[in-house]
Amino acid sequence: MKKLLSLLLMAALPALAQVTVGEPWVRATVAAQKATGAFMTLTSAQNVRLVGVSSPAAGVVEVHEMKMENDMMRMRQIPALDLPAGKPVKLAPGGYHLMLLDLKQPLKDGDKVPLTLEIEDAQKVRSKVVVDAPVKPLNAAH
Repeated sequence: MKKLLSLLLMAALPALAQVTVGEPWVRATVAAQKATGAFMTLTSAQNVRLVGVSSPAAGVVEVHEMKMENDMMRMRQIPALDLPAGKPVKLAPGGYHLMLLDLKQPLKDGDKVPLTLEIEDAQKVRSKVVVDAPVKPLNAAH
């Protein structure tokens, strides 16, 4: 069993080292606000997918996209986000982003929010990338 666990961990390591996270940040909240967005740029050395996210700061974290549908901007959860090899994927206000829902407490400028990104490669091997995202003021566009 121990050997199998070591092999599984070693199998997950290549994907872990392959995704880099640039400029992560989370938008600050006001007192009773229970949701906010997290933003960053993800770059992968190989074709992988972002299939899940979690954080101790939120009850649920979802991957969302915003796009125009019938002249109206709509936001919806997506099951996974493709990260094509060598192409930075920007998670930004008004586009792809992470939604932190059911926040445990208000987030203020200067706080750090730990995020665990779950990445899946073409062989369905999953790995995790841990990010500490600083909280920026409500009016931050980045």
